[in-house]
Amino acid sequence: MRKIILLSFLSLGFNSAFAQSAPYWQQHADYKMEVSMDVKNYQYKGKQELVYTNNSSDTLKKVFYHLFPNAFQPGSEMDARLHFIKDPDGRMVNKVKQADGKEVKQSRIETLKPNEIGYLKITNFKQDGAVAQTRVSGTILEVTLAKPILPNSKTTFTLDFDGQVPVQIRRSGRNNSEGVELSMSQWYPKLAEFDFEGWHADPYIAREFHGVWGNFDVKITIDKDYTIGGSGYLQDKNSIGHGYQDAGVTVTYPKKAKTLTWHFIAPNVHDFTWAADKEYTHDIVKGPNDVDLHFFYKNNEKTTANWKQLEPLMVKVMEYYNQRVGAYPYKQYSFIQGGDGGMEYAMCTLMLGNGTLEGILGTATHELGHSWFQHILASNESKHPWMDEGFTTYIEDSALNELKGDKKEVNPFVGNYKAYYSLVNSGKEQPQTTHGDRYDENRPYSISSYVKGSLFLSQLEYVIGKENVDATLKRYFNDFKFKHPTPNDIKRTAERVSGAELDWYLIDWTQTTNTIDYGIKDVADNAGKTTVSLERIGRMPMPIDLKVDYTDGTSETFYIPLRMMNFIKPNPNPNEKRTVLEDWAWAQQNYSFTIDKNKSSIKKITIDPSGLMADVKQTNNVFEVK
Repeated sequence: MRKIILLSFLSLGFNSAFAQSAPYWQQHADYKMEVSMDVKNYQYKGKQELVYTNNSSDTLKKVFYHLFPNAFQPGSEMDARLHFIKDPDGRMVNKVKQADGKEVKQSRIETLKPNEIGYLKITNFKQDGAVAQTRVSGTILEVTLAKPILPNSKTTFTLDFDGQVPVQIRRSGRNNSEGVELSMSQWYPKLAEFDFEGWHADPYIAREFHGVWGNFDVKITIDKDYTIGGSGYLQDKNSIGHGYQDAGVTVTYPKKAKTLTWHFIAPNVHDFTWAADKEYTHDIVKGPNDVDLHFFYKNNEKTTANWKQLEPLMVKVMEYYNQRVGAYPYKQYSFIQGGDGGMEYAMCTLMLGNGTLEGILGTATHELGHSWFQHILASNESKHPWMDEGFTTYIEDSALNELKGDKKEVNPFVGNYKAYYSLVNSGKEQPQTTHGDRYDENRPYSISSYVKGSLFLSQLEYVIGKENVDATLKRYFNDFKFKHPTPNDIKRTAERVSGAELDWYLIDWTQTTNTIDYGIKDVADNAGKTTVSLERIGRMPMPIDLKVDYTDGTSETFYIPLRMMNFIKPNPNPNEKRTVLEDWAWAQQNYSFTIDKNKSSIKKITIDPSGLMADVKQTNNVFEVK
């Protein structure tokens, strides 16, 4: 019996170790689609062929598709969310006065008429020619397969679909606030992701996405007066024209032709988006590494000058991202006026374009950044929105600061820290492990994802040093491009680069709402020397940088390593004297050390002079000797 029990434990241990070291895999989906758009009633018909490769060790008996347009119907989950969330997205509600004169917010989806809703209807679904059973549940299509998909095998799905483009409410839709006719994002039946965690068939409520890598071959037939911009490379540019044609080529259409069929191929992406309008101006600017940057914007004399000024700036931003993270791997990127704000898609963004130059520059810079942190490093946006929104915010702020030249700020993230502190003080913070759809309010979601996610990296500069963070981003990109990295992957990359142990950092910062709060408790004379007493008040541990300014104008720094890191950070200011003190164990709330000068020679002592540590109570971080 004892031998049996021992063998059982050994077996469990072996299986656990095997699971931990199992090789990485991901699914693959190649799409071929043909769609015809009726621009009079904003309806479209299409056919889809999808070759699906099951690279997992599971036998799949079902698959799931996203039917995103179904969210734009009265009674949908997206509509329901607008009714009970305390701070609904202002773009998705109308302000209505009641009989008593009070103003209330009304869901715009609730008021949609049958010819204004969005829908996606699937018919004739087959697997390798055999009929498969389908069931629609809101924005999800569940398919019971005609035959199971075995591990390491392929199957082909075919289907027909009918869609209607909703009135523009959120991201996709027709006739947006700036008059763009078609913003075609989340428009086709999209296969849900299956990974090591299982299926990710999340209903479309408002947030982000998770998709299967693959190649897209898409043909779009539309009235010939429309210009299209979007994902992929146009295959027949010299017969389509609309600004795509080679220099010197004159494009003519047959006299009786009413439509054009645009053929796009987008290789190794996990989404396909397009937009169309009759009044688009289409510019092409050569970017770094021979990348063509396309700009599609409404021919409006009030905003055209801003778009023209935007073009060379985005060349510089792409150069910065290439240098800071890694080379953009495609040969095209498009900035397209459309949508309802700014949203990242494969090889393009849809963004509003009637604002100031500063406004559209900020939006374009952020959305371009998502090409690295989502469309190349494809983390699960629904489960870990801080990984793509936060990391994108970090490099966006860095890039915009770089564009300032001689006027660069030492710490370009100051505003992010202030926003994070406001969230903490509000009492509404939720852990970053919260699913993107399940935050109580929109504001805490936004600050947690964009701001606190950004601070993960800017504060990591404080923890392991900027040079190590720079190297971490490059290695992270090289190791995980065209994959689906998880939070542990960025943490382990930083550990491999720096040699520091960072499990505590990932846990406390992203999985809890623990806060950082260190303070200077006392500064006292000690026989001609000075004893400095510090205290840890918050739950989250940190190494400590401390600066001492003296009355004679000199200064020096002291560094207190965090014991659980087993690491000493490189001196961030090599020209300034630094003393490395004994490490501080987290369980010890108090710490003291001695300065070999008397107290009267000290002017000021400061914890974290860089401002990169997110200490939620700044008042006890500075001690001035009076």
